[in-house]
Amino acid sequence: MNKHRIAAAFAGLVTLLAAAHAGAADIDAFKGLSGKLDVAGGTAHIPVVEDVARHVSRANPNVRISVSGGGSGVGIQKVGAGLVDIGSTGRAPSAEEVAKYNLKPFQFALDGVAVAVHPGNPVKNLSRAQLADIFSGRVDNWKAVGGADQRIHLYSRDEASATREVFVDKVLGKGQSPAANATVVASNGAIKTAIARDKGAIGYLGLGYVDASVKPVAIDGHAPSQENAKSGAYPIVRGLYFNTRGEPNALASAFYRYLKTGEGQSVIRAHGYIPAF
Repeated sequence: MNKHRIAAAFAGLVTLLAAAHAGAADIDAFKGLSGKLDVAGGTAHIPVVEDVARHVSRANPNVRISVSGGGSGVGIQKVGAGLVDIGSTGRAPSAEEVAKYNLKPFQFALDGVAVAVHPGNPVKNLSRAQLADIFSGRVDNWKAVGGADQRIHLYSRDEASATREVFVDKVLGKGQSPAANATVVASNGAIKTAIARDKGAIGYLGLGYVDASVKPVAIDGHAPSQENAKSGAYPIVRGLYFNTRGEPNALASAFYRYLKTGEGQSVIRAHGYIPAF
């Protein structure tokens, strides 16, 4: 082995050791702590929390992090009632909610709300006006927007969902509702599964949930991507929040600190979101 190869091998070893040290330092946010951190609410947050929970449990088995969905409204209600440590929401809590429960919001990411159809649907782009016509029920056949002669099947979320709230506000207008014939499903994951199985389907879900099983649709020529969400080119964007009742406890504070580290931000990006730090 010549000197250049030895130098290259040494440099690689140093890089690996540095990365390992950085990862260990990142997870040190939980060093010396023990107990359980309960998180509930918005379903867009679940993959991020689950990944953090796995990293933390490997480094510190004395800390357990649990997460459940139900929607942003459920997150507010549960943290407000003291049933969980953190309530997750796909929107900032309202002034009334903050005052009622003494909420302390923590924005950790930016997320686009993607419009998706079945992969076999030829429609690639819709204007916001066309979306409004579709979700209000004024247009009910794909042929009217450049697709096949097939009935449109709407999929939406329940009223506890911040994904729904953001989508409706940006597309239909505040205070409006999707057409009464829309099929209501309980989570981002469930709406993705429904769209993947239905050739006439259209629905909306957090950008982080989009994969090859569904086809994202551009809006006014702008694809739902991290770059377009960050620049503002993509029009349906929201913040993702964690909320505590009063100041966060020791485990919640450690959780927030970890999300701000390099490793924590990598977890956020891995699920299609843009770190807010």
